[in-house]
Amino acid sequence: MTIASAFGDLAGLRERPIPLQDDVRARWKNYRAYPIDKSHALHGESLVALSDHGIAGENFYYATRNPPYWQRAGGAIPDLVARRSLAEKLARVNARIAPLGLALHVFDSWRPTAVQAYFHDVWMPRELTRKDPTLTGERLRAEVERYWAAPTDKADAPAPHATGGAVDLTLRWADGEMPWMGSIFDDVTAAAHRDRLEKITGELSYSDEEARANRRLLHWLMIGEGFMGHPDEWWHFSWGDQAWAKLTGAPAAYYGAVKFEAKTAG
Repeated sequence: MTIASAFGDLAGLRERPIPLQDDVRARWKNYRAYPIDKSHALHGESLVALSDHGIAGENFYYATRNPPYWQRAGGAIPDLVARRSLAEKLARVNARIAPLGLALHVFDSWRPTAVQAYFHDVWMPRELTRKDPTLTGERLRAEVERYWAAPTDKADAPAPHATGGAVDLTLRWADGEMPWMGSIFDDVTAAAHRDRLEKITGELSYSDEEARANRRLLHWLMIGEGFMGHPDEWWHFSWGDQAWAKLTGAPAAYYGAVKFEAKTAG
């Protein structure tokens, strides 16, 4: 099998570079101050189960085989839910890649505040200071929030995953194997930066070449459906939330914080 036969008319997306993300990082700042249009028809859109739209996955924070954590996060739920429009967009991506034997695999979508608080307030600061004890105060907070948004119940400044408009995902072959992306999910280091492999000069290893191609494929598939990606996380995409609105130049976001009553909580 050749690359062309494996990826068909999508093979070109594996060769299309992801733009360097420095400008995106600059525009990402202060996105939670961006307006939310509460009068928009989509503002009150319901949360739906992604599985009802043919989207597979497993909630990473409810699992226990979930490096680098290796434990269920307090308050985690097994459910994978998101806004209806976002689910429909994911379904269209799935339909596009299904003939290749590929599908999306979701790690996380709508996220409880308790989970957000644990990683923002406890896990991430602990890990960062373990690696660099000199990190304190504002420097520590800024580094934490490169990857974990501060939890809040404020309707006008929610964390992205609290809106139902953000999703963490990857690709998966029909046999269950996941194409190599260059890092594990939630590798909250520079290894996960969306443009990390685009910046390498000189000869790449076969592993890096494959990861770069797979990141490109996922990136352009999602961009093609109108999503915007987090510059420091190859797996994170959003549509309709404040980050998406600020990065795309939309007049306002559609989604604010939304509640979900899970059937089972961890």
